[in-house]
Amino acid sequence: MSLVRLSRSALPAVTVCLLTAALLAPFPSAARPAPAPGTAGPSARTPSPPPASTPSPSPGAEAAPARTVSGWLPYWDQENAYQDALRHADQLHTVSPFWYQATSATAVDGHPGAGDRRIIDGLHKAGARVVPTVMETMRPGALAAILTDPARRSRHVDALMSVADSRSYDGLDIDYESIATTGDSAYRQVRDGFAAFATDLCRRLRERHRLCVITVLPRTATTGRVWDYEAIGRAADRVRVMAYNLHSANGAPGPLADPKWYDDILTRATAAVPRTKLEMGLPAYGWDWPADGKGVTRHVTWKEADALRRAKGAPYRLDPASGTPHFGYLDGDERREVWYQDARGVAAHLPVLRRHGVRGTALWALGFEDSQVWPVLARG
Repeated sequence: MSLVRLSRSALPAVTVCLLTAALLAPFPSAARPAPAPGTAGPSARTPSPPPASTPSPSPGAEAAPARTVSGWLPYWDQENAYQDALRHADQLHTVSPFWYQATSATAVDGHPGAGDRRIIDGLHKAGARVVPTVMETMRPGALAAILTDPARRSRHVDALMSVADSRSYDGLDIDYESIATTGDSAYRQVRDGFAAFATDLCRRLRERHRLCVITVLPRTATTGRVWDYEAIGRAADRVRVMAYNLHSANGAPGPLADPKWYDDILTRATAAVPRTKLEMGLPAYGWDWPADGKGVTRHVTWKEADALRRAKGAPYRLDPASGTPHFGYLDGDERREVWYQDARGVAAHLPVLRRHGVRGTALWALGFEDSQVWPVLARG
């Protein structure tokens, strides 16, 4: 199975045709939040836009929560996720519609609904920046070949800039995961190629006063070595760490994350990336495993997991070691086990982020989550 998380690798396969550049000229710069110093890394040539601000409350009114959250917006549940984003726009500084996939050095295709102006305009009106995600779906080795060839790498950056210029986007989020399995003989070359790619892309986005977000897998003693956190941290405005799938669809049942794992991830990440740039990716989903490991593992959102638990009459349990909800049930004669994440679990994990001085979070994904997670995130 691809290392792309199954909650993304199992996406609908239909895509639309290759984008052409400049489908719509970007809004004038006044339509975007004004640049402010202090948000870009030391390699920045111009400062990037700050998080969208919230109007000051009138006397006696309760202050709005700080905008410390980013959220991915899944295209296969687009309207539900969009409405969810609008409901929580006072906490969302950035929304990343999961809209694009790179299929070659020069081709970046749109998923169904990509570039929907109604959604872009609605999110802007609500005060959130729109930074669409570009994933990649190339054959094994193809991305590595692009990253390690300067000419092809440059053409790929050109293709991505065409996407950035095609709408009034506030930047791009790059989520390239297939290089995670690069072997010992090539990983240093691929690592350096990805760092050069991120540096070139971020420079060109920043020249247009757009945000550059790089999404990476966690770096631990045994994972994430192909991402040069130090170089990416210098280049990018935000570095999103996908801090989930400690236990994935391809393995044994267990928590998607736990505080000890978060501590390991953040110890390494904060040593390489400024804390103000880091966003810790939090799961709003789970996995429904066959208990014996011999059947099919199913992806469930929090909403689906909670509804299933209630339908099966299973008691709510929060694992004390991981701070993660879980339950078991019978599906006919098959025993199954579900581990997922909810507001109580997030509350159990946030103290680790506080200890490391990291406030930024990124939710995978909008529309999946326990509604009570929002006040938990507001408290930090």
